[in-house]
Amino acid sequence: MAFFDNGLKIGTGLAIGLGVLILAPAIAPAVAAVVRPVAKASIKSAILLFEKAAELIAEAKESVEDLAAEAHAELAQERLQQTSEPVSDAEDGSDAY
Repeated sequence: MAFFDNGLKIGTGLAIGLGVLILAPAIAPAVAAVVRPVAKASIKSAILLFEKAAELIAEAKESVEDLAAEAHAELAQERLQQTSEPVSDAEDGSDAY
């Protein structure tokens, strides 16, 4: 019966458990008074962090869209220049249309 051989640990555990059970209603409001502001501050910080991250992502998206629009405009301009340049077939460098 090894279960009963260790009576000190069982008794100590039961005493701690009963003590917590008895003191919990008295301690809970005090703990809640401390934990609640900390939890609220953590939530506020998380909200601010989320808003800042969303703002940074929106700015990055706008920058990429601007770069894509510029690249698209440059490609269109290059294509327009290529189609409007005269074609040179002659060996002497004269332009033929």
